[in-house]
Amino acid sequence: MGKLFGTDGVRGIANTELTADLAYKLGRIGAYILTNGKKKAKIVIGKDTRISGDMLEAALVAGILSTGTDCLCVGVVPTPAVSYLTRHYNADAGVVISASHNPVEYNGIKFFSKDGFKLPDDVEEEIEDMIKNNKEVDVHPFGKDLGRKIEIDDAIKQYASFLKGTIDVDFRGMKIAVDCANGASYVAAPSVLSALGAEIKIIHHKPDGLNINLNCGSTHPEEMQQLVTDWGADVGVAFDGDADRLIVVDEKGQIVDGDKILTICGTHLKEKGKLKKDTVVATVMSNMGLEKALAKEGCKVEKTKVGDRYVLEKMREEGYVLGGEQSGHIIFLEHNTTGDGLLSALQLLSVVKERKQSVSKLASAMTTYPQVLVNAKVSNAKKLKYMEDLVIASEIEKLEKIMDGEGRVLIRPSGTEPLVRVMLEGKDKSQLKTLSEELANIIEERLA
Repeated sequence: MGKLFGTDGVRGIANTELTADLAYKLGRIGAYILTNGKKKAKIVIGKDTRISGDMLEAALVAGILSTGTDCLCVGVVPTPAVSYLTRHYNADAGVVISASHNPVEYNGIKFFSKDGFKLPDDVEEEIEDMIKNNKEVDVHPFGKDLGRKIEIDDAIKQYASFLKGTIDVDFRGMKIAVDCANGASYVAAPSVLSALGAEIKIIHHKPDGLNINLNCGSTHPEEMQQLVTDWGADVGVAFDGDADRLIVVDEKGQIVDGDKILTICGTHLKEKGKLKKDTVVATVMSNMGLEKALAKEGCKVEKTKVGDRYVLEKMREEGYVLGGEQSGHIIFLEHNTTGDGLLSALQLLSVVKERKQSVSKLASAMTTYPQVLVNAKVSNAKKLKYMEDLVIASEIEKLEKIMDGEGRVLIRPSGTEPLVRVMLEGKDKSQLKTLSEELANIIEERLA
């Protein structure tokens, strides 16, 4: 058994890698550790629309109940809804069964603490250690001390009410196209947007257990782009399978990614005096256009490693309120403790409504610089040594001089493969392609 927890919980092909047996152990051991032996603790469980969700939920629930902990089963809801509902129901933890934007054969199990945050590494490592070393949990309640499964049927209403309370405008007069990715937002997104007065057209909102993320949603927004232009919508919003990320389409059918959403919302919060330390948190993969656009408005960008958990860590450390990734994971920490696609959509749409400007006009504040990514195949043993090699270091320095402040070089070793990823960003895409391939070739030669 390899490492269980990745950057976003335990993931794998359902019933092959992520088995019912593993789900049971995760439930039993996770409940034992996260409730600290508390009597009659409770854990919220939600899931996306995958066919494997029922199997994994049954096993996970059995594991949790066996420790004497109650399960509040909230059904199909977005991942960020579980984060919110864990706090709302004053639960001791939350669990989501989802593999986010991945294809249907995958699934995942992700825990939240009682405060709605993803678990720290050391807690995940404790759970993993107990599972991998077959350590038994010495808790065997019986009779009245066993846990109960409690079905919650109004969870979506509670989440929707919370979301609507985060803005103080409505969307009357707006035409909004919505792509639910046949995933967890298929009830919540149309319900919230229509309740706020928008005229909506929805696609990919009929999940059948197999069609989640299938050529739709935030990773495949082409149909959404077509719908926006054909219908003459003001905007399109596309979610992924568990609705923790958002990609927007402007009225011209152009993609507005996470960096542009951060630019629009960051600028707006700054104007209202609500952007803590005038700083937005992003990752090293965020486009340099984000930094330049925010700098024009007197804002700074703090960068982290790739992964929304690292963005959130930095936000919590420094008290920042806005952060996110190019992929559309946006965290509004004033409102929720994780990336929330529907919350992000409401925040962005409220800026559109307040400013009375089109999405394309607002997004034009940021110029996206071309990015070229090339993989250099290297020896696994040497992939971390690229900066120790003087030839590679000299080549990177040379490229940075060529780009003269209007571009950058980013080198990232893969966490799982014998690869070093070479990303160049600048103004001239054809030049970037040539330079990145040359650098990748040098890295391959030096680190073979």
